[in-house]
Formats: sequence, C-alpha cells, structure tokens
Amino acid sequence: MNILFLVVALAANRAALPDLPHERVDRFVERFTTGDKRAEIDEAFGRLPDVEPMIAEKLRRKGMPQELIYLAMAESGFNPKAHSRDEAIGIWQLIPDTARRYGLTVNDEVDERRDAEKATDAALSYLSYLYNRFGSWYLAAAAYNSGENRVARIMKEETGSESGTDADFYRIVEKLPGETRDFVPAMLALSRIGKNRE
Repeated sequence: MNILFLVVALAANRAALPDLPHERVDRFVERFTTGDKRAEIDEAFGRLPDVEPMIAEKLRRKGMPQELIYLAMAESGFNPKAHSRDEAIGIWQLIPDTARRYGLTVNDEVDERRDAEKATDAALSYLSYLYNRFGSWYLAAAAYNSGENRVARIMKEETGSESGTDADFYRIVEKLPGETRDFVPAMLALSRIGKNRE
C-alpha cells in the first residue's frame, strides 16, 4: 500500500466522529430536544459561541473530529465553574492528576483547569492519547469519562484486546458504570442536535 495513501487514510479516520445509529442516542436526542433536559441543553448551546471558535481551531490543528466539542458540552455544559464530586473542574472536567499529567498547574493558589484555552490543550492531548491507545473515539470518550484503565480491562475481558472499534463501545456498554453508559450516547446526541439546530 502506498505510504502517502495510508497516512491520508489514517488522518481522515481521525477527522470524523462516526454517528453509529443506536437507540440510546435516539433517546437522548428526544430527551434533550423535547424532554426534561431541554432548558439545560438550550443554556449549554447558548454558551457554545463563547468557546466554539477556540476549540474548533485547536481540534482542526490536531486533525481531531470537530464533534469532540460536544464531549466538553456533555461534561460541563461549557460552564467554566463546573465541578464534580471527583474534584473534576472546568469545561473539560479534568481531575487534578490528569490536568497535571498534561501540563496544567493545579495547587492551592492556581488552577489552570479553569482557563478554557489551557484546559482545552490538556484535554485534547489526553483524548489524542486515548484514541491512540483504544483505536476508537467512542472508546476514547468512555475512557475520558470513566478512566482509561477501567475501559482497557473491560475491553480485554470482552474482546481480548484494549484496541477496538466504535461499535465495540456498544459491545461493552453494559459493563461500564451507569454514567459512562449514558455519557457517550449523550455526547453523540448533542453532536446530532448541534448539526441540526433547527
């Protein structure tokens, strides 16, 4: 195979987030557009213009799918003050160890997870690492949400390999924590809505 063709094919594969049909995604689309989460989702889409140009440009430069912006929306609704019980903070909901691993300062005086640009750089570096480890954006998003070692262990148990395809997410979904079972379909639903706002 021509090496240039292979490089172009790999880059193209990284540059689009597949939208595999699944009832979990359909349910979230309905819930986000007509159900109990509609007001919350409208608010998140209202904050999208504040961060979209910056995140879109960083995704473009890294050759990563533009749809990954909806991972941040699913994590935080783009609320820079968002925080979780696991000490995740900012629009990308990075935990302290992961933030430090990717170059952010997190201490009693400074927390760069609240800096949208720096946090985006760290989050995209982490997601790129996860994609390279798991071979799938769905699995990378699941690992981002629930922990890479958990996803690696479940993948090995269920498929015999850490690396897989986007369809493998649905093969292992019932083995994942409840929040993560919903996280990836919610992200995909937000992407569908974002592409069809009307």
